[in-house]
Amino acid sequence: MRIKINGERLSDELEQLACFSDAPAPAVTRILYSEQDLKARDFIKGLAEKAELSIREDALGNTFFRLEGSDPSLSAVATGSHIDAIPHSGRYDGTVGVLGGLEALRALKESGLELKRSLELILFTAEEPTRFGVGCLGSRAMAGTLSLKDILELKDEDGKSPDEVRREAGFKGELEDVQLSQNTYHAFVELHIEQGPLLEQKNMPIGVVTAIAAPSTLHIKLEGEGGHAGAVLMPQRKDALLAAAEIALSAEEAARTSGSIDSVATVGILDVHPRAVNSIPSRAFMTLDVRDTNLARRDKMIEDIKEAAETITADRKIKLTLKTINADPPATCSEHIIHATEAAARNLGLDTLPMVSRAYHDTLFMARICSVGMIFIPCKDGISHRPDEYASPKDINKGVRVLAQTLADLAS
Repeated sequence: MRIKINGERLSDELEQLACFSDAPAPAVTRILYSEQDLKARDFIKGLAEKAELSIREDALGNTFFRLEGSDPSLSAVATGSHIDAIPHSGRYDGTVGVLGGLEALRALKESGLELKRSLELILFTAEEPTRFGVGCLGSRAMAGTLSLKDILELKDEDGKSPDEVRREAGFKGELEDVQLSQNTYHAFVELHIEQGPLLEQKNMPIGVVTAIAAPSTLHIKLEGEGGHAGAVLMPQRKDALLAAAEIALSAEEAARTSGSIDSVATVGILDVHPRAVNSIPSRAFMTLDVRDTNLARRDKMIEDIKEAAETITADRKIKLTLKTINADPPATCSEHIIHATEAAARNLGLDTLPMVSRAYHDTLFMARICSVGMIFIPCKDGISHRPDEYASPKDINKGVRVLAQTLADLAS
């Protein structure tokens, strides 16, 4: 049976969702628990209610939309993604997986196909690290990789914890109940834009993810001595910014010399104090993102950077405080889900490309509690997290068709 996707409906809903933003179009800014985030959630819930899906929310705001199968004793098959968006980003990151997942569930329901397992669409809370500095907050908590103590210790720029802010946003219940058991799901499959150029370059419509890279985030604080830019001579200086600059270069060197193209290191934030044109920076704060598909190689890069930071700060007489925020292992996608995805694409006459996801997603943490897979679709020029991020309706529809067929296979 052919499962019919309503592409026009899906395109319209993606356009409507993009309007819930704190930035003017074409940019999208949607920060966790903000007014626009809550309005966007209500929009999704309204669509799910119209589709007659049951809805539940946990204490963090992870939201579950369920299409019941014929055998409620069996664990469900799930799909989903996120709708929060970093400042001045695009309209397709995460949202294609949420609204595309919703369209897949509606199409399966409308097809009349009888499925043994129930299907669930998950709208994950805070895949982006914008508000609390930790990515995949919701899926980490669901998988139990982020403890209640860890959650309560997180703070936003106003000094508020996720517990405080989620209660203000209207999410009730106990945070202890967010973690899911190992038998909650039979499988999880996430549809996502590639956020890279390979599919477009190779003219391939579907990417089948085989593994997800291991991310690690470090926060580095540097304390030197400030002073007047004209009065303190160079031999006496303890410039925190220059130490930070050397550490940033050491991170680049560690990634470039790892021996693999899959090794990457990024300093995404660098703040200095007092930030005056004629004052020597007395303090610096920097974030470091280190990723690789190989855990040992990733950890070797981190150790090399730490050693370099200790040498640099000792030479410059700068106080160093280094904290590891997360150091997550890579995930391997399940063979039976890979095969189901490839078969679904093949039945639809679509070629597939096996791929590694170098960006991490909620799937990375769902892999702790069930079998997982990911489906990538092309995005123009590989651009993401920018206002000009773009995936064509044609490519999105192909991805949703493959997702629907894969879900049907896994749930049958």
